Amino acid sequence: MKRTISIILVLALGLTVEVANADFTFGEAVNLGPMINTGGFEQTVCISADGLSLYFTADRPGWYGDNDIWYCTRPTKDDPWGPAENIGPIVNSSVGEFHPSISADELELYFERFEGGTGSDVYILSIWMTKRINKESEWEQPVRLNLTVPEGFMVGDPSLTGDGLELYFAAYRWGDEPQSEIYVTKRETKEAPWGEPINLGPVVNSWTRQAMPMISSDGLLLFFNDWWPGSPRPGGFGNDDIWFTRRATRDSNWSEPMNAGGLINTGGWEWCGTASADGSTLYFSSDRPLGLGMDDVWQAPIIPIVDINGDGIVDAADVCIIIDYWGTDEPLCDIGPMPWGDGIVDVQDLIVLAEHLFEGIPPDEPEEVNVNEDDAGTQVELEQGQILVVTLESNPTTGYSWEVVETQESILEQMGEVEFKPSETGEPPLVGAGGWEILRFKAISAGQMTLKLGYHRPWEEGVEPVNTFSIQVVVN
Repeated sequence: MKRTISIILVLALGLTVEVANADFTFGEAVNLGPMINTGGFEQTVCISADGLSLYFTADRPGWYGDNDIWYCTRPTKDDPWGPAENIGPIVNSSVGEFHPSISADELELYFERFEGGTGSDVYILSIWMTKRINKESEWEQPVRLNLTVPEGFMVGDPSLTGDGLELYFAAYRWGDEPQSEIYVTKRETKEAPWGEPINLGPVVNSWTRQAMPMISSDGLLLFFNDWWPGSPRPGGFGNDDIWFTRRATRDSNWSEPMNAGGLINTGGWEWCGTASADGSTLYFSSDRPLGLGMDDVWQAPIIPIVDINGDGIVDAADVCIIIDYWGTDEPLCDIGPMPWGDGIVDVQDLIVLAEHLFEGIPPDEPEEVNVNEDDAGTQVELEQGQILVVTLESNPTTGYSWEVVETQESILEQMGEVEFKPSETGEPPLVGAGGWEILRFKAISAGQMTLKLGYHRPWEEGVEPVNTFSIQVVVN
């Protein structure tokens, strides 16, 4: 590695380049398979620091309550996951246990208890912690954390940093106008008590409902998602999306939240995104198509964007940019050791760049453009390769469904089957409940056309649709 770094330093001498933009992105999501996922709900995942133990919540047979915490292991990161095991009745109770967060040494486990409430408090949430002497020992009786939040709020969704000194969580308030915000509590040492919770402030808590925070091991990247009782944050893809915010150092301010994008988020529900300790993988829950159950655990690679000048190849020109910003906190060049950086441009960033030296950069994944009933009669512009996602209210139990009435397949090609998402959040959804039908189209060639959909019963030939949806589509 030292020899490689020396070579690229020599290649970079004397070069001048145009600076573009560096960041990180996500790869294609992959289902974790039947050892973890079943026909039910698998949610709220976290992974151990060594990457060999996976903790999650599930409602599978063999539980002690409504939902239990389960775990599975593997010998190495290259091996498949073994069978899931229930963490046992000391931790799991007759109510629901969610959101496990395991310490780096796997000797402390934080989790949420979730039980039915009364009146305006539809549910009651609380955060608990349990310890064990070593990884072969039994867990001790859990202790409830007393975290001070504004009156009327309850706490849930704990997430611990790798050093064990910061605990992130969400504070929830039910009622006619549900609200949730993200907090952090800190301590000086692992033996010290937790301090007064601190609200992350208006940059992160900029919407009425942000939930399920999951902090990276280095404490510099925070994932969270929308909260289902209310409308999602604007600019998303579906019902609950995964978002993230980051900071250069532990003393820096958090950045404006960004959506995790169309490879992670769909028109459905994506929850509880959490990064592996080495920053290479995002784990999350999703009800996307091709899963094994209602909610499955998925994973996707987190990929640093190392083509800093954006010319399609990682080479000495990119090294030159890093050298120019050496010792600064320039986010453009801060690509290591995690994909989101560490607040300083140094040898860690050069090492990451060296691992990708002379690689060609594949073209960006196509972006999705989302439309719904409110967009009827408007014009939508697409670039070739982009995906158009049409989401319309529907109730298939009535026999009615949305079908394409007018299109030009040479310009816009329908992708796959129509997807239905119920509006009810019960487990399972209520019989006869309505929801949304989701149709996807890919822009395959330049042109202008009308896309018209009709809502009717397929067997009623010659009968006009009871509703129509039409937009003008321009593909550049």
